[in-house]
Amino acid sequence: MNPVDRRSFLRSSAFAAAGAALSARTWAQSAGANGDIRVAVVGLNGRGRNHLQSLQRVKGVRVVALCDVDSAVLARAKKSLAEEGSEVRTYVDLRELLAQKDIDAVSIASPNHQHALQAVWACQAGKDVYVEKPVSHNVWEGRQLVHAAARHNRVVQCGTQIRSGEGLREAVAWVRSGQLGRVTAARGFCYKRRDSIGRADAPLQIPANINFDLWCGPAPLVPPRRLRLHYDWHWVHVTGNGDVGNQGIHQMDVARWFLGETGLPRTTLSVGGRLGYVDDGDTPNTQVVIHDYASAPLIFEVRGLPAKAGATAGGGRRGDTMDNFRGVGVGNVIDCEGGSVVSTNYFTATAYDKSGKVVREFKGVDRHMQNFIDVVRSRKTADLCGPIEDGHVSSALCHLGNISHVLGKAAQPDALRERIRGNAGLAEACGRMMEHLGTNAVDLKATPLALGALLQIAPGTERFTGEFAAAANPLLTRQYRAPFTVPDLSGKA
Repeated sequence: MNPVDRRSFLRSSAFAAAGAALSARTWAQSAGANGDIRVAVVGLNGRGRNHLQSLQRVKGVRVVALCDVDSAVLARAKKSLAEEGSEVRTYVDLRELLAQKDIDAVSIASPNHQHALQAVWACQAGKDVYVEKPVSHNVWEGRQLVHAAARHNRVVQCGTQIRSGEGLREAVAWVRSGQLGRVTAARGFCYKRRDSIGRADAPLQIPANINFDLWCGPAPLVPPRRLRLHYDWHWVHVTGNGDVGNQGIHQMDVARWFLGETGLPRTTLSVGGRLGYVDDGDTPNTQVVIHDYASAPLIFEVRGLPAKAGATAGGGRRGDTMDNFRGVGVGNVIDCEGGSVVSTNYFTATAYDKSGKVVREFKGVDRHMQNFIDVVRSRKTADLCGPIEDGHVSSALCHLGNISHVLGKAAQPDALRERIRGNAGLAEACGRMMEHLGTNAVDLKATPLALGALLQIAPGTERFTGEFAAAANPLLTRQYRAPFTVPDLSGKA
């Protein structure tokens, strides 16, 4: 970043921190409010492409800038937009983009370990933010983003797009009104094929087109030991959160929504492992996480292996189908006293009575980006479908499950069954998981599951208490690498 741009960004941050961020009235007089909303998209190699498509469908939005640390990806995106008649500026360093005054909002689709920092920087620079899920890489930094949004009067939308569809919104309201009686268990599922990412013989050679310092950001500046830089970061704890934090946040968010719970659970426990192949990943590909809420348990399951063993050696792709639970592979099952609600996709759900008869169907469509832009114009943050507080809490559920797993210990099958038999929901889910692993020829005596630490959350806090608190509390945050440090905003006015 050149000195002028850096000074401009720092002045913008200080201006916002001093409480002088644009008020709704002042903002309404700006070009962005009366004319087009000028948006920049950050991270273009995956979800960022979807962000571009969604933004292009929203009337009154103009994509004016792109940012990616991979110059080849950046050039392709710029060329694609130029062919459609749109000229945009490009940036490798997000800080240079945020220093520009003619950008109203940023849409962030970078890797998970960058989400909170980049969104906090954007708030400090006076930009509204759409940030992909999970909104954080750890619990602490997610809370700092909540503080940043409030302190700088910014609209911050989490990419939990299920919440924008009328189908699930109506289903939640219908269940919460007591139509099926009390919720007895809120279940989420991610039965999604995940192949081995392979094993590297040496650290990855970083291509010249990637600014690796910026790619690492808060994470250690160490070339990863895996075959691919992009996407496979999901399956390494230092940058990703596994499928619990990749797909799982959607389903845990929906499950918590049905429960009506606004905070963290009383306890969290994980049982799982990375099984069926040996590769450079260290996040579970098979896992059950149970969050104990006062209202009912929230149970989430991950399965990355197929429904039956395949013949391909080395973890290569196999054509086998995936398991399902009551017809759900990726989705939710909400069990109630008088029936259940089943959702097999993001925007529809079906309610059944105890006999299995359909009693109501719910349908909707994705309006998440439209909702974000509408609120950017109105400044009525209560209208957000994916408010940052909900995005933070649901992201935190993913992190709690991973912390329990990291602190866990290998448990032989019989010992594991004995340890969890008093928890009916967990025992049932784990029993099915162990059967599933058996069909994939996984020997749980040779490669046992990890029984996670039973984490107790201090009421009204985002801290652990009890037996594992000393080991678990440090994992609520991370060691940041300067200058990519998420600021502590908890005590500032």
